[in-house]
Amino acid sequence: MSTKPTMISVLRNRDFLFLEINAFFGNLAAEILIVAVTWMIYDRTQDPVLLGLTGIVQFLPFLCLVLVTGSVADRYSRRNIIAASMVVEFVAMLGIALVSESATTDVWPIMALLALLAVGRAFFTPAARALAPNLVRRDEIGAAIACSTATWQFCSIAGPALGGLLYGISSLFAFMTALAMVALATVATLMIRPVPQREVGEHGMLASLLGGVRYMKAEKIVLGATTLDLFAVLFGTTIILLPIYARDILMAGPWELGVLRAAIGVGALLMALALGLYPIRRRAGHLMFAAVAIFGLGTIVFGFSTSLILSALALALMGASDMVSVYIREVLIQLWTPDELRGRVGAVNSVLINASNELGTFRAGIAAGAIGPVAATVLGGICTLAVTGLWMWWFPKLRQADDISGADSGK
Repeated sequence: MSTKPTMISVLRNRDFLFLEINAFFGNLAAEILIVAVTWMIYDRTQDPVLLGLTGIVQFLPFLCLVLVTGSVADRYSRRNIIAASMVVEFVAMLGIALVSESATTDVWPIMALLALLAVGRAFFTPAARALAPNLVRRDEIGAAIACSTATWQFCSIAGPALGGLLYGISSLFAFMTALAMVALATVATLMIRPVPQREVGEHGMLASLLGGVRYMKAEKIVLGATTLDLFAVLFGTTIILLPIYARDILMAGPWELGVLRAAIGVGALLMALALGLYPIRRRAGHLMFAAVAIFGLGTIVFGFSTSLILSALALALMGASDMVSVYIREVLIQLWTPDELRGRVGAVNSVLINASNELGTFRAGIAAGAIGPVAATVLGGICTLAVTGLWMWWFPKLRQADDISGADSGK
């Protein structure tokens, strides 16, 4: 009887291990850099608008290059694209480090270098997501995705804390640490052995560029899973309102705010580790909709809560349920998408994820200003539940999706 794949067993795969080492150091470096850059910009300008612009500058390359980055990931060596992207990121980070030590007070060079770094990330993301299924067996894809999400979640928790600590010592120390991590990530990428990938079937530039969009539109399971997560995040995002809840509703301070911020990540990380050891294999559609519904209910509980403990537990539940939804969505996309389209589908998926995060933050802020933070949060949770019900009706194939073990794609 064969052993079922887990996070531990999949890391025994040499090439996938090096891909995860790349993700670990690359994501940690990115988190350190963002903390250092945003602190430096605000320290020099005291302008919160410029802080907001850093997010837009990092998102626009993903949006503007979405058709190109995915097509490149499907047409050329994904390993080489990742390595080239890491070199671009290294150059951008080095430039930011040099600017930070210069006498200039202008912010535009930093913004330009952040845009360059984002271009590298825009090419990196679809290539890395499409490469992972080429490195593992089909029945190991679920465990591999759980491992990748756990790595990313750990970096999103530890990275900002480490970045703040390093910047407190010296801004140059923070930037040089990030540079060293990017260098290690690049070396890890070069240690991955070349793997074959299917050739792009479309003929003609336009057909190739739009291949991912057309496939997602035609494949209802992929379209439903992607858009369900998009609207759930759009309506359920609460992170931007946490300072208001901590100070004005819970009557707490910065330490309690840190607890609330950490609760989401801790819940997600623990669930990612659980999924890595005990991957979901059956009843994927039902579990995905249940997870999104729990996310919506957690949002409502958090919205009404006036207790720090209850609020933290609700946020941890939201993080855990969101991780289940993300995990199933990613496995479904990888299993249902042909290899020659994975880069383009992954690029579109990345843009939708980033857009939902940005728009969700904007929606939460506008709604809180109009009707108050409690009403805005509770209404967001109710809308998430409504989206869950509508998607169950509109996407019956997604609801009926069962086996995601990799033994059967369901097609």
